[in-house]
Amino acid sequence: MKLLKICGMRDASNINEVANLRPDFLGFIFYARSPRYVGVDFVVPPMSKDTKKVGVFVNQDLVVAERIAQTQQLDFVQLHGDESVQYVASMKRTGIGVIKAFRIDEQFDFENVIEYQPYCDYFLFDARGKDYGGNNTVFDWRVLSRYNQRVPFLLSGGLNNGNLTDALDAVSGMNCAGFDLNSGVEVSPGVKDTKAVERAMQILNRKSEI
Repeated sequence: MKLLKICGMRDASNINEVANLRPDFLGFIFYARSPRYVGVDFVVPPMSKDTKKVGVFVNQDLVVAERIAQTQQLDFVQLHGDESVQYVASMKRTGIGVIKAFRIDEQFDFENVIEYQPYCDYFLFDARGKDYGGNNTVFDWRVLSRYNQRVPFLLSGGLNNGNLTDALDAVSGMNCAGFDLNSGVEVSPGVKDTKAVERAMQILNRKSEI
């Protein structure tokens, strides 16, 4: 069964609604330039242990990121910027789970991910765009065949219920652990459509049984 991560959560009541559906991950963006930034006073609410809490950071000072991860009791950090291998290794030594994101286009050299492999629980492959994520853009999934498949990955970038089945088919036989949905299941930035999230879960469950 493929994992489902819903990213860009911010509104307290909406977080509770989506958390009650028990996706595998909920993502909270601690990057001030994002329209889904949670803000300085945000506190990740308690939720089922079935749903892992992911903090998304972009080129954040390591000490600050570690402090937020500890204070917010995050299960994972998602490093979505240009973090070095040394940065990722230091974060991993804290004992928290690490997801390292890479922005993918047709020219991406998958040799660049190899040195990160020892320090990551998952990679996340997102479409390259003008921003660090949240571009609502799909990349050519065929390029993922060039990846060595050693670290399980989450697929991101413009995913929605209209193309999720195609994405499942595209990564068949690859080490794809699951999918990351954000704007594709939104009512507005930071607010998710629970019916759309439910539908995504249905699509993944149905396909996993074939």
